[in-house]
Amino acid sequence: MAADRGIDADALLGNLGADQFADAVRAGTEPDLSEAVELAARCRDDFPAMRAVVVDGSVVHDAGAGVVEELGYSLAAGVAYLRALTAGGLDVNSAFAALDFRYSASADQFLTIAALRAARRLWNRVGDVSGASPNVRGQRQHAVSSSVMMSRRDPWVNMLRGTVACFAAGVGGADAVTVAPFDAELGLPDAFGRRIARNTQTLLMEEGHLARVLDPAGGSWYVESLTEQLAAAAWDWFTEIERAGGLASALSSGVVAERTASVWAARRDRLARRTEAIIGVSEFPNLTERLPKRDPYPDPPPDRKQPTLPVVRLAEDYEALRDRVDSITATSTARPAVFLASIGSIAASTARASFAANLFQAAGLETPSNGADDGDDAAIGSAFADSGTTVVCLCGTDQAYAQRADALIEALISAGAIQVWMAGSPKATSDLARVDGHVFAGCDALTVLNTVLDALGVGKEAGERT
Repeated sequence: MAADRGIDADALLGNLGADQFADAVRAGTEPDLSEAVELAARCRDDFPAMRAVVVDGSVVHDAGAGVVEELGYSLAAGVAYLRALTAGGLDVNSAFAALDFRYSASADQFLTIAALRAARRLWNRVGDVSGASPNVRGQRQHAVSSSVMMSRRDPWVNMLRGTVACFAAGVGGADAVTVAPFDAELGLPDAFGRRIARNTQTLLMEEGHLARVLDPAGGSWYVESLTEQLAAAAWDWFTEIERAGGLASALSSGVVAERTASVWAARRDRLARRTEAIIGVSEFPNLTERLPKRDPYPDPPPDRKQPTLPVVRLAEDYEALRDRVDSITATSTARPAVFLASIGSIAASTARASFAANLFQAAGLETPSNGADDGDDAAIGSAFADSGTTVVCLCGTDQAYAQRADALIEALISAGAIQVWMAGSPKATSDLARVDGHVFAGCDALTVLNTVLDALGVGKEAGERT
């Protein structure tokens, strides 16, 4: 077609996008690099400015891997392609010139910047060891905004996440950047979502001047130090994959899957304890939000195999809880709730009441409260009975708990409470036998919320998505 239009083959730019490793991971099959070799040879002979292969590190990122694992995987995949291409007749320089790299850019600004810088350093080292010419060692990078960080709940926050990721990718030196539409997790993005995604990088380039400065983070002690740490750790992971027989063997033997699962499990625990916050989901949820409607994605082929690695998102566990509650709310006149029994003055109880409300609302639960407390336990019990729920959380100071908790819990149980929680550390109130659990900074919020939903009769099957 280019010849028909009078376009010189030497003027054709771009990448054909072959990545048999990523295809094999997503399809649950064994990688066959013969197609990559054939395309690379054709580009070398007929389209010298075209590249044939994309080394896609985002395939492990999407499964929950960390930056170190993504860098080490991409390095192992790149080396595997070099071996296949040179074995297929390409010289080292032509093999290097055939590869592009794709990395995920997250809302962790400095980690993304340092990761892209470390990736170029690592690939240059591979080129040095391989004897490639300096002019082909430079790693051409395509950064894509992370799908793992995207949320279905409060999707407008995805615009901020995408902006930070795009900024970090530009500062980190990516040659090309793709920002996913903010509504991509809700279904097929509409024209507005696509326009915002496109304009994000346009504004950053035209008004933020990201394309005018070469390595703007260079010289920053923090970024340089983080780059060095990531490079060293990623090289260690790369050499571990090589000791396992190379990437193909590491994938088939489960070495990559085990490492990825371990990293994801640790991060999932941080998410469960909210030491890593998801704005709009695990922190500051909006119970009154109305999600925009989007057309669904096409169904996958019926014969599609199970992928080698899963696809995960940070918000998925909390969103599953919201789905459970919303399915009940859709057929009920009231949303399931946890009553917050405020003890003492508003000034004394607000801190813990606000914390508890934020935590329970992460599951989509309402948090009615008695508000001001005049010291009458019976009045709090009456307000609880009027709330229509059977789960209560005490919110007050440790001193107020010591003075009133026992009597108040009896009043609440008499009013119909079947589960009693307490806001605050369990160390100060461990002698209260009638308390079912505590909510505090660092507690396992997901376990707490699942326990509460079970007590409220919101079964897991209610939140299953069709």
